[in-house]
Amino acid sequence: MSPNPTRRTFLRSTAAAIAAGWAGGRGEACLARTAAAAGQSARIFRAGAFAIDITPREFPVLINGGVSERTADRAVDPLHARCLVLDDGTTQVAIAVVDSCMIPRALLDEAKEAARAATGIPTERMLISATHTHSAPAVCGCLGTDCDERYARYLPGRIAEGIKLAYQNLTPAWIGWAVGQDPKNVFCRRYEMKPGTALTNPFSGTQDDRAQMNPGYLNPDAIRRLGPVDPAVTVLSVQSPEGQPIALLANYSTHYAGSEPVSADYFGVFCAKIARLIGAQDAKPPFVALMSNGTSGDANCCDFDHAQRKFDSVSVAEDVSRAAYEAYRQIQYHTWVPLAMQQKLLELNVRMPRPEEVVKAKESIAANLKERKPRTWAEVYAREIVLLNGLPPTRELKLQAIRVGDFGIAAIPCEVYGRTGLRIKQSSPLKPTMNISLANGCEGYLPPPDQFPLGGYTTWRARTSCLEVQAEPKIVAAVLDLLTQVAAKREP
Repeated sequence: MSPNPTRRTFLRSTAAAIAAGWAGGRGEACLARTAAAAGQSARIFRAGAFAIDITPREFPVLINGGVSERTADRAVDPLHARCLVLDDGTTQVAIAVVDSCMIPRALLDEAKEAARAATGIPTERMLISATHTHSAPAVCGCLGTDCDERYARYLPGRIAEGIKLAYQNLTPAWIGWAVGQDPKNVFCRRYEMKPGTALTNPFSGTQDDRAQMNPGYLNPDAIRRLGPVDPAVTVLSVQSPEGQPIALLANYSTHYAGSEPVSADYFGVFCAKIARLIGAQDAKPPFVALMSNGTSGDANCCDFDHAQRKFDSVSVAEDVSRAAYEAYRQIQYHTWVPLAMQQKLLELNVRMPRPEEVVKAKESIAANLKERKPRTWAEVYAREIVLLNGLPPTRELKLQAIRVGDFGIAAIPCEVYGRTGLRIKQSSPLKPTMNISLANGCEGYLPPPDQFPLGGYTTWRARTSCLEVQAEPKIVAAVLDLLTQVAAKREP
């Protein structure tokens, strides 16, 4: 599907006329007439993008991502919902990446419905994910932090507005993709430990833990890492027929880099850096970069097998943007590709606490948390047991797959392990495939079944780690089935 020289020359020679016609509302007719005269198909691929500011307007705000609750009274850098709409002439797909730690499905469903009303794009053809910055306002309860209700009411409308404005920016476009590598900033953070040395807590739902997250640098009690990581920096790029960059969707599988709140962390810095690298920082209309979170559930920037190195949101963004740029330089653009998107709802059981565990947790809360929020692991997880006990015993997950030509996107509403992501990529019929985590909801960590006997933080039972032991293989099977379905779509 790569553009041949005749098609490339044809489009570049008529680009100015197309652009002028589109501005006057005659773009489709102009392109169709010119294509017909040249003996070409009149298939038109379009793309539109918009980055809408979602920085809190009122402070202080509660901040997600820590064991205990934090607040912030200022913005270090702005937050955005970065939106991209693709249109192959038959199917329209909307993708939004939001600077947030995690976003519940109910909030995203509200945003999608408002965007559908404004654009006509069906909600099942919208993918909205969180970057997983740990420096953004909390829009759902997580461990020791409650939801910031004021900000949660503000966010859905802003996301919907961003999708609407991206839709209004639709214009003829070329599209392409490539994969780079950055092994410098992604390492498995989950280790097997010597017996009796792994961190645990009495309300974790585990016993005799052998796994520990973040064991510390050169810890003599750490035996081995418990999984592989995905160092790929995958990019999907759209530009005008004249070569003007419109948007770039990127994906990398490190957890986050770290920044004082309120901040978009390295995800936001990457977007600015890649724009400068490709010379699009002053593009009109503005170029939009989107950095999505890959399969980073058991990964972060810390190489605990060696001495501690210095890194921050700027240095990580610099490395990842360089890898993305090297991939970007290799892209061969397509003048038209088919789009397809499928969605499936999957119901899974929840690992509910036993009655005696609930009693013990309530006794701990009564003794220790009378007029304050939890601060320690034990206090947080005692509260989590009580909160989880009040929730339904099943959860419905929204899974998605997108086809963009030969390129695939898998969307999972969980924090996915690296080995799971690598398996999806290897088994997907679309090459390459990008995995986007924390998409269309936040249903918690997704350990493979063999990780549960080892225990460790990502298996400790909480609202953010409660899916049944067999959830991972069930989700993988469902996602691969969706990818197979969209790959089988025939071109019109």
